[in-house]
Formats: sequence, C-alpha cells, structure tokens
Amino acid sequence: MWWIPAAAAQTFMPPAATDIAKRVNSIYEFLVISSLISFVIVIVGLVYFIQKYKRKSENDKTAYITHNYTLEFLWSFIPFVLFMVLFAWGAKVYWDMRVSPEDAMEIHVNAKKWDWEFIYKNGRKITSDVDDKGKRIPPTMVVPVNKPVKLIMTSIKLNPNDKRDRAVLHSFFVPAFRTKQDIVPGRYTALYFTPTKVGNFHVFCTEYCGTGHSQMLGMVKVVEDNDFNNWVLGSEGGGPKELSMADKGKQIYATRACIGCHSLDGTPMTGPTWKGLYGSDRQFNDGTSTTADENYLRESILNANAKIVKGFTANQMPSFQGQLTDEDVTNVIEFIKSVK
Repeated sequence: MWWIPAAAAQTFMPPAATDIAKRVNSIYEFLVISSLISFVIVIVGLVYFIQKYKRKSENDKTAYITHNYTLEFLWSFIPFVLFMVLFAWGAKVYWDMRVSPEDAMEIHVNAKKWDWEFIYKNGRKITSDVDDKGKRIPPTMVVPVNKPVKLIMTSIKLNPNDKRDRAVLHSFFVPAFRTKQDIVPGRYTALYFTPTKVGNFHVFCTEYCGTGHSQMLGMVKVVEDNDFNNWVLGSEGGGPKELSMADKGKQIYATRACIGCHSLDGTPMTGPTWKGLYGSDRQFNDGTSTTADENYLRESILNANAKIVKGFTANQMPSFQGQLTDEDVTNVIEFIKSVK
C-alpha cells in the first residue's frame, strides 16, 4: 500500500504474486481509506457538536434546530454511491477471477484427508513425500510465470477401496494470489490465476476438514518457461514415462464397453457421440438444456439417466457409480475433452 512504509507493508499483507492480487489489494486499500475518512468525519463531527451544543448551565435550553434536507440527502446518498461503486468493482474483479482464458493450462487438484494431489495432463502426478526423519514434505505444484493456469479441483477419498472412508469439504487458498475456492465432494470446482512473480508460495486448506486440517499444506512454485518445460518434460519429470490423462481415459473407453455406444467420429450410435461433446450445448428430452462441462460429464458417467439427451431413450447406459474411481472418471473426461 502506498501509504504504508515498505517494510511494514511486507508484514501487513503477503506479496501480490498474480495480476488479480494487485486488483484485490486496490479494493482493500479503497475500503480501508474510505472507512478511515468516514471514521474521522463522524468522530470529529461528533466531538465538535458535543462541544458546540453542550448545556452552558442547568437552565440553558437547546435551541430548536430545523431539518436540513440537503445534508440528510447527502449523508445517505454518498454512502450509497460508495457501496454501488464497491459492488460493481468487486463484481468485476470476482468475475475476472473466475473466468479463465481458453488457452489456460489446466492442472487437476485432488483434495483428500489431509493432503493435496496435483496431476498434470501429461500424467505427471505430484504427491507429498516423507524425508529421512519421517517428516511429511508437502507437495509442490510447479507452474510457469505469466501464463494463465486453471485448476480443476475435486475432493476424493483417502482410500478409494475403504467403504468407511468418505470425501469431505476442503478449500484451496494461496494468500499471495488472493484467491480461494471451496472443493466439494462429488463435483468439480475451478480456480484461475496468472502468476506474475517467480518464487514459492504457500497453499492452505481454509475449510475445516478434520483432525489433520492444520497439516494440510502445499506449495506453488512459479518458474520461468524454460525451467517449467524442463521440469515437466525433461530429466526432472520424474521416473518412467506416464500415460497422459487422456490416454488413460482412452483405455477405459476401450475396456469398459464405452466404445460400443459412443463414437469418436460423430456417427450416431446407441448413445451420443463423443466428438465435440465437451463444451457443446446439450438439449434434453424434458426441454431443459446445459453446457457439457466437467460436472455434466461426471454426472452422465455415474448416473446416465439423470439427463437424457434429446433424441435418445433412457436406460440405455448402465451406471458406473462404484465401478470407476474418481481418478478414472477424471481421466475419461479428459479423453472426451481431447476428442474434437
């Protein structure tokens, strides 16, 4: 903040490490300054009128004061204008924070009790590690500087095979990015940012998720483009070559009988074609419609009869609820997204 010394500002708020963080800071500064000015005006006016109109003696009678309609209008209208400016300003920043560019790099984030898991489209998976002393090392998401990044997030079970385990609410928060998003079991939520500073930035869970909540930490490491490419594709890529998420989804498409009902070339079959499915407008037999995003595709895989596409009949596709893991479903969706 321009009105706070640099040394104090560094401890007052985390550094602004994204383009949107600076805009959030501007709103915060406006709120603080306008609140301070309002406070001074109210308190100074209060003290002034206490002194001006206090009783001079026990027999002193306060003079009758008439209404001043101009003042009454102004002290109502000015706050109203300030609130509307803040509402419009905040709505614009919020909208820009939630709507990512089409060319944004997508990274999947799985939240579980009590850890993060970062998965890149090429199949690279980042999980927590343990050092020589048995201490947990939080996972680090690596992203390129000045490139838009979209996180597709969901909450999963710690152990997919344990029926007693269940996914819970989490919330992904990076203070230096000034952005936060709840992560909900059974659906996908998205978060977008464009990092503008190279460095390491802490990730916290800000939705109480159980006894290990305070230990659910992570890191975002922002690097230059060349360093990022070397990390993802080069010797630092980590171990043997992984199948991409789309390739894993293609395997499921071929082995789980999806291939018998859904074409990849636009040919109509028992079920809708997967060609150009993602992002398309879907019209249903009941007259409703929606966009084929990640959540629609997830629902269609796990509960095919929830929404029947116009021109098709119900009960043609079995439910895959309980037959596919959360990771399987995400991989199938990534394959569908790749079929243009």
